[in-house]
Amino acid sequence: MVYVKWVIMITIWVLFGAFLHYTLPQHDVVRVVKTEVRRVDFGENSLFWAQQDTGQETAVTTNRDVRFVETFYASGSPMVFRNEDTGWGWPPYFKLDSSNLQAELTDLVSTKDDPQWVVLRHYGWRNEFFSIFPNAVAVKAVDGPDYRVTNWFNIIFLTMLAAIFWAIYVRWRRFRMARIDPVIEDVEDSLYAAGDAIQERRGRLRRWLDSWRSK
Repeated sequence: MVYVKWVIMITIWVLFGAFLHYTLPQHDVVRVVKTEVRRVDFGENSLFWAQQDTGQETAVTTNRDVRFVETFYASGSPMVFRNEDTGWGWPPYFKLDSSNLQAELTDLVSTKDDPQWVVLRHYGWRNEFFSIFPNAVAVKAVDGPDYRVTNWFNIIFLTMLAAIFWAIYVRWRRFRMARIDPVIEDVEDSLYAAGDAIQERRGRLRRWLDSWRSK
């Protein structure tokens, strides 16, 4: 049971960590080379897509137009982002300006010979096998590919989250020591006492039987 408990706990923490990694904002320094709109057919990966532009008629469809942004890192590795509204849904970025963001990104398109580097804030993952793309949230032009971003939001959020977990753990531990552990100890003492009583009765019965055998 100890191994099962640890497997369950590790699985829960891994899933929670993956959820945070997908949801929290990330920053990449890239060079935008192209922006376009593609017709996308949704399948099993529909969970990783956002929604239509806020204000448009919402309908359940298997395909729709999605804005994309093609970029390159300084290392030469390509990265493709999508640009979708999140609206008032999850994750809570309240992004309502994907059209404006697409215009900004198009204006920042540059060539390899004359690069314009930008910091692209986004969330999500890139997975070629499942056709999953991170969603761009904001963009800012920077001087070069060596620009460093301090993600203060993630630092503050994770610090506060750790403090909340620690406070819950401390209070749970105090509650357990004050209320639950004494009850468990009383039950264990009762079981031990009952076991001792049974053993004593068996001993008496064995001595009585031995006394009859000796006669």
